[in-house]
Amino acid sequence: MAPARRRSRPPRLGGATAPLQALAMALLAIGLTGLQPNLLLGAMAIGLGALTALKLWEARSLAEHRLVSLLQLVCAGLLASMRPELGPSLLQAAAILLALAGLLALELDAGLGWQVLLRRSAQVLAAALPLALVLFLLVPRLSPFSAIPSQRGSTAMVGLSDSLEPGSIAELVGNASPAARVAFAGGQPPATEQRYWRVLVHDRFDGQRWTSSTAPAAEPNDPRQRSDSTPAAAGATQLWLTEPSSLVAVPWSGRGRPLSQELLADAGGELLHRGPSDQRRVYAIADDDSVNPWQQQPPSPADLGLPRGQNPRLEALAARWAALPVPIQRLEAAQRWFDSQNFSYSTNPGTLPRQAPLDAFLFERRQGFCGHYASSFTALMRAAGVPARVVSGYRGGRWVQAIGGNSYLDLRQADAHAWSEVWLPGEGWRLVDPSRWIASGGPGLDADQARSGAMGWLQQEWLQQQWWGLDIGWTRLWLGYDRQSQQALLQRLLGDQLQWLGALVLLVLGLCLAVSLAALSWLQRRSEGDAPRRALEAILHQLAWAGLGPEPGETLPAFAARVEQRWPQLVPELERFVDLYQQRRYGPPSRPDRADRELRHSRRQLQHRIQRLPR
Repeated sequence: MAPARRRSRPPRLGGATAPLQALAMALLAIGLTGLQPNLLLGAMAIGLGALTALKLWEARSLAEHRLVSLLQLVCAGLLASMRPELGPSLLQAAAILLALAGLLALELDAGLGWQVLLRRSAQVLAAALPLALVLFLLVPRLSPFSAIPSQRGSTAMVGLSDSLEPGSIAELVGNASPAARVAFAGGQPPATEQRYWRVLVHDRFDGQRWTSSTAPAAEPNDPRQRSDSTPAAAGATQLWLTEPSSLVAVPWSGRGRPLSQELLADAGGELLHRGPSDQRRVYAIADDDSVNPWQQQPPSPADLGLPRGQNPRLEALAARWAALPVPIQRLEAAQRWFDSQNFSYSTNPGTLPRQAPLDAFLFERRQGFCGHYASSFTALMRAAGVPARVVSGYRGGRWVQAIGGNSYLDLRQADAHAWSEVWLPGEGWRLVDPSRWIASGGPGLDADQARSGAMGWLQQEWLQQQWWGLDIGWTRLWLGYDRQSQQALLQRLLGDQLQWLGALVLLVLGLCLAVSLAALSWLQRRSEGDAPRRALEAILHQLAWAGLGPEPGETLPAFAARVEQRWPQLVPELERFVDLYQQRRYGPPSRPDRADRELRHSRRQLQHRIQRLPR
């Protein structure tokens, strides 16, 4: 009868492995919730995260838990490529720290506690930072993965809509949700009267609703509209961070030169972002004193389009202005007329009738918000023969002085605004905001007065504002290092000898690797050294400074007896320290990490008592 085969026991796992991996998985799950599954990298990261969680749930052996840690590190890397903001970056760093600590617990198999594992994991990450910095600075940057097409409009618009129909809105409800943040290179925002941030141009009017008839071109024809690949990031004067939006257009002042290849200023003055629209977008703009091409783009027939006969009183008023010889006189006549009427600004004006809605607003209701004034003024200009259009975007913003990071202009959904643009021969498109002509002036342009009603609570958001300031600083420091900035750095380092880039990268990586390995070796020797001996030497040094040191050949108990005889007040702490030291030195090393913690605690208590001795 063959002897029964004994079943081999699975390798023993470190006691901290499973909890560390579970915590790392929880942090990764939090980060994965902010991804969009319709993006290629987002789908990959979410799928990998789900597979890693399932593997952690079924893992039993050493090899399986090792695979879980490696998958968590890969998942954190994918997450970092999708969510590079400050908050997600800190979350990713914590997940990597925990995943690496779980891997160390498997490999060392020494019964180490959480504190020691996390400390060693942090040491490994610190040693790897020089390598990561070299790769970040010198290795050529790849273009981002493309997005899987998604249904347009799946994400809620941030304060704006691709169409404008003010007559159908009975009440305008304030919304304090964030829309965008912009930091300026000089540390100061533009003057309050210049804080108009255009997003959409509405040039088609059907009598009720304003829409856009322009389609973005594949590539700009004018070189000033094109975001070239020359090293120009150093000239960035505006750094924008916008919240997710269903629109391709992003806010800007209408002036300057976009610095990202994903940006395109079209003929109508919209700044189009060709990156994913359902995640936060970051882009930079360099100020340019020259006139932007869109400002001199001649008007199209759509800029004079107006359904005739739908608002007869409006058309009759504009007909009087049309008799004036030049467009600037018609514009001035419109301003004088608005100034002379009893208009008022209201966020709950009620809906307008379907028949002659602009007549009802101009001659009967005479109260409304920016959309009413921009819509009616633009229709008046068109009826008077002046090309005009409605522009929607943001106005104002609150300037936040950040203690740390960068100060920035905070734009909220409540800052959404509509104004007009008219075409004047010899000048081009001029911004005209008719809501500023009314008696109450509408929402003030002053950043501190632009918040009213629902926005008043923003005064209490100090912590959030400071965090956003740090986020802006992080973005400017790291995310602002784009392909153009990298090319500028390589140009300074190598000049025209870019063929030596590979050799330079290998050389610097080799040096960093040598330094990192030496640092890890030193840290390992220090952490694996004689911890009890270091604690004892600290106590002996402090006692010698107090006036009593050990004699040559004197044992620790004998020296402790002399100390207690001279300073009886040290007896309890000194006896406990000596007992813990001898137990750690000569006792069984079942829980060395726990014994070291107790010894360090006892050492601190004894040092505190020694410091109180009379000199």
